[in-house]
Amino acid sequence: MSTSAGHRARKRFGQNFLHDRNVIDRIVAAIAPGPDDNMVEIGPGLAALTEPLLARLERLQVVEIDRDLAARLRSRYSPERLCVHEADALRFDFASLGARLRVVGNLPYNISTPILFHLAACADNLVDMTFMLQKEVVDRIVAPPGTEAYGRLSVMLQYRFECVKLFSVPPGAFHPVPKVTSAIVRLTPRTELPLAAAAHATFGELVRAAFGQRRKTLRNTLRNWLVDADYQQLGLDSGQRGETLAVADFVALTEIVEGRGRGGQAHGQI
Repeated sequence: MSTSAGHRARKRFGQNFLHDRNVIDRIVAAIAPGPDDNMVEIGPGLAALTEPLLARLERLQVVEIDRDLAARLRSRYSPERLCVHEADALRFDFASLGARLRVVGNLPYNISTPILFHLAACADNLVDMTFMLQKEVVDRIVAPPGTEAYGRLSVMLQYRFECVKLFSVPPGAFHPVPKVTSAIVRLTPRTELPLAAAAHATFGELVRAAFGQRRKTLRNTLRNWLVDADYQQLGLDSGQRGETLAVADFVALTEIVEGRGRGGQAHGQI
């Protein structure tokens, strides 16, 4: 493993440290922190983003799983300026940080998708999220229907957030140098959702099932919930695959299922 600024990068934490000053400046400009922002950075590492963020903020909170890096941050900054939460971001209660939270960070690529779903659960507390992720993951997040990259991650995040890819970051901007290109994405919670909160679980179940076996048609993947007549009602074809449906189509299918009673199964020949 490679060493950076006296710290040995740990593969189990997916550590690749950003060092390119031009890229850092561009990320901070995209975040555009205001002095009073309630902001938390996930995985501050060697403080490449932390330092310029603190230059614009009165106070910053960070979540760092690596105890050595957490100790370095505590020794470098006063707790009044930098509040260090030594914790696993996958288990951390971000809602506990208060309302109008802005979340930023260079997310470990090996757990980026679970973290995104974890944060989506507290979307009501968020102003926005700006992350560096593997470019492939960002492409999946913003992918339109009918493309190879479009899938469960696309639908679930696009339902809850406005998702915008900002720019790509080359491997050479990091140490150790990763084998993949990265990208910056911004996710902004939608102020109004088409489905009531009680229907969100059903929506998630339908989306998961539709993409569980991508080669199978909706007639097969959603057979426990919907019949051919349901698709015809919406102008859809049960012979389609999940990847051809827009987010609005999944919303409409969820409304049909919910109309039978929450979690109600379809009856009849399919």
